[in-house]
Amino acid sequence: MASSSQTKDQGGDETLEEEELERFDDFTLASSWERFISEVEAICRLWLADGPKYLLDKGALCLDSQKNLYKVKSELKYGVKMYCLDYHFEINNDGKTLNWNDDLHDMQLSFGVKEFLVIAPLSASGVVLDAPEATKLLSATAIALSNCGSTWPAFVPVHDPSRKAYIGIQNMGTVLTRRFEADHIGSQVPVRLMHLEGLYELFVAKFAFSSVDLSTSFLKVYFTMKLTYRTPPDDDDIDIQGSDADIAESGENPESNTRIKIQWDDDCPWTEWYSAEDPIKGFELISIWSNKMIESSLDMAEIENASSHEAENWLLFPILSPNLNGGDTIGFASQLRLLVNALDISFEGQFMEDFMSVDKHGSDNFKSSAAVPPPTVLDRVLKDLFHEGVQISDYGKSDHKNSRSIKGAPIESLFAQFCLHSLWFGNCNIRAVAMLWIEFVREVRWCWEELQPLPRMQRNGSIDLSTCLIHQKLQMLAICIEKQHQSEHNSVESEYHTDSGNEEGSPVGGNPTQIGTSTEKFDVKRDSQPEVNSGTTVKRSNTDPENDVTSVNLQPPARIRRGSAGVVGSMMLLNSYQRMHAPYTQDAPIMTEDMHEERLRAVEALGNAFNFSAQLERDILSSDMSAFKAANPDAVFEDFIRWHSPGDWETGEMEESGRSEDHKMEGLNDEWPPRGRLSERMSEHGNSWRQLWNDAPELPASEQKPLLDPNREGEKILHYLETLRPHQLLEQMVCTAFRASADTLNQTSFGDLKQMTTKIGQLYLTIASALKPLQANHLPNKDETIDDLKRLCVVFDHVEKLLILAASLHRKLSLAPRLSKVIFTDYFNFYLPTMGTGSAGSNNQREFDMKQRVGTYEREAVVNMFPPPTANQSWRKVLSMGNLLNGHEPIVREIIFSRRDSVSDNHYWTNTPSSSSQEIETHRMYICGTSNDLRVALSVTSSD
Repeated sequence: MASSSQTKDQGGDETLEEEELERFDDFTLASSWERFISEVEAICRLWLADGPKYLLDKGALCLDSQKNLYKVKSELKYGVKMYCLDYHFEINNDGKTLNWNDDLHDMQLSFGVKEFLVIAPLSASGVVLDAPEATKLLSATAIALSNCGSTWPAFVPVHDPSRKAYIGIQNMGTVLTRRFEADHIGSQVPVRLMHLEGLYELFVAKFAFSSVDLSTSFLKVYFTMKLTYRTPPDDDDIDIQGSDADIAESGENPESNTRIKIQWDDDCPWTEWYSAEDPIKGFELISIWSNKMIESSLDMAEIENASSHEAENWLLFPILSPNLNGGDTIGFASQLRLLVNALDISFEGQFMEDFMSVDKHGSDNFKSSAAVPPPTVLDRVLKDLFHEGVQISDYGKSDHKNSRSIKGAPIESLFAQFCLHSLWFGNCNIRAVAMLWIEFVREVRWCWEELQPLPRMQRNGSIDLSTCLIHQKLQMLAICIEKQHQSEHNSVESEYHTDSGNEEGSPVGGNPTQIGTSTEKFDVKRDSQPEVNSGTTVKRSNTDPENDVTSVNLQPPARIRRGSAGVVGSMMLLNSYQRMHAPYTQDAPIMTEDMHEERLRAVEALGNAFNFSAQLERDILSSDMSAFKAANPDAVFEDFIRWHSPGDWETGEMEESGRSEDHKMEGLNDEWPPRGRLSERMSEHGNSWRQLWNDAPELPASEQKPLLDPNREGEKILHYLETLRPHQLLEQMVCTAFRASADTLNQTSFGDLKQMTTKIGQLYLTIASALKPLQANHLPNKDETIDDLKRLCVVFDHVEKLLILAASLHRKLSLAPRLSKVIFTDYFNFYLPTMGTGSAGSNNQREFDMKQRVGTYEREAVVNMFPPPTANQSWRKVLSMGNLLNGHEPIVREIIFSRRDSVSDNHYWTNTPSSSSQEIETHRMYICGTSNDLRVALSVTSSD
């Protein structure tokens, strides 16, 4: 009794509480059920009044996977539970439903709807596990939508979340109602449901509740299908080896045959330094059959056995590596970032040897990453640099046109190869760089002391001042080694040249052995003589050049001619009737950039005794004058000017032309002495050239003091390399490493992709601009420069990833270049917004999902990417789904069966005039799945 009274008291309290709570409510809403319907109705009326565009302005969320689908949500309470009501809508809603549109939501594709509501509990699972509760939620939502006059379909998620099961309802007017249901089979799918015939029979079986005759011979069903194929993966057991037949023919032992794994980028230019992950893991091919009329299950069997080439549309989609759109990868960009870190630390030491000991160096950053490779790795690197015997004939044949804007070193050169090796030597920390540099300089000194040619360096030509200073020094050292090597034979060569210089008729450049010390400068002078002396040439008939001088010279020259390279055309000396001889001259002294700056400072210190150009050329001019005097003992200053600087010898053309008739009358064939005079600047008092002429001794080039002392210059270069400050070394290494890395990537073959070509050109200019502060003698703001270089590494990373993608696309779609171009263009436009951000792909969470239509003429090239399955791949098949593509089954099959009826011809008819000729989709079934997962979504329209 006590318990009974207590129960009554509790019941009375609850009644009192309920009355107090409902005291201020609308009395037409008698229950919480009706209040819940009213709340849903109020929310839906608000969304209907706002419309899609205004909802977007109020903060509707865009679904990342669907570009045109947005969502708004509202929370509401029913009883003690909280629920979330989501409204999905599209901005551009034309009313048409495309079955295989990439922008469709899973609900849109499953049920053929455009906009819809989803009501679900606010719980961890987000589904309704109780069937009566799900029915109650759906009924309340349907009543609210009916009160609003809305035709939005509403769905409630049910069962386990992994099943993606839904029930739904849609009010289509005063008569018609559409019901939805979706579920899936998560275990082994029955064999008959893996074939089109069984799926067709499943769809037909859903009409059993109708009183209409549903005999398969009279039922017309619309059918559309989408098959997805995926290129087979590169299995670990797919190696390059000879076939059994080839091995048998060659007589080799099959057991001794080596299996070699071939990487996708083995012939790409970057593989010398690293192996890149293939950014394209494969391709998905989608083949689509659209709107076929099926009258019997036999038609389905015929379609299943048909070739995929009969599909109306083929769409190709690349499967990209997740690291392509985010994540760190190993490449030039990652190693350049480490080199920039080494540059940052390099300012803490005076010499590279300071970084060899961890104990002596107090930097925490240095101690944290001070690992160096073992000696075997060091030996391998040095062997690759110095002992391969590689000689370079010409730099820059394959360089990009913007490559020289970066003050580094050509990629083929010794220093550029050193910088590339340093990127991968250990973890490119400052200690590893110091160790490699010290050993590098030791090898360079050994080449100098043993007079061994420097590998990868040109041994002739001028110094390229557009390169970094270390490359200039190494190039000059290579020339010094070559000159030192030649000096051992100079005594024999000079004796031979002295003897041959007495021959009057020897032509300029006659015997190649006599031009051992001639220069390109001499060749230019020789080529210009016929034009300069055309008016003063002495001609004698019936005489050969050998007898020309002896027949006129009654008195032979008193002095011996030395260092002659041969006569200069028909030019004659002014004071004696002798042919002018061109001398052998010394090569112009080569100078590096710092030597030019040193001479400039010297000129500024000496004042204006000579102008700048004359001061730089004074030693060369004096040497040329001495050699000319030795080759022409009777020459005067005017003769030298006629040979060396013909522009400063004025011949008086008018006077010559006025006397031409007299010459013809007298029958003269030549004129001597040659007419003319010095130019005004050469004839002025105190001319510096005449002073040099007067002071120049009469010595051939072989007896002169060398303009370039190779021994002294070589030792100076070695001293520079051994005492170079760490930050000066690292600055030049950074410049050269960026240029060499860009040059390496530039050699990649990626087809006719204009976006990639433009991006590479822009990369060179960006690198050149960012590296300008490193070319100065000191950094104005070190921290700011280091930050700029790190940002440059990010830009380099973007371009490097795009280039590797372009190369992979070009290789895989070489037979379909149009496809390669359009796929890369799509990804380039997709990736472009992320370029310039903090890290590659960091701000881009979307996935690339654009598909390209395959043309009829391109299908064969795509099929080639699906080689017939190997024996190891064949046994993995569990069930045959049909519709094979070159022996491969589709990984996913999506099918839509539908039946349509005209509302005027059956019980769906209404008295509405507008619906007299309307055709509606009465039944629809969407099927998607594989042998282990089959999802079925059904929608049925009825008038009940």
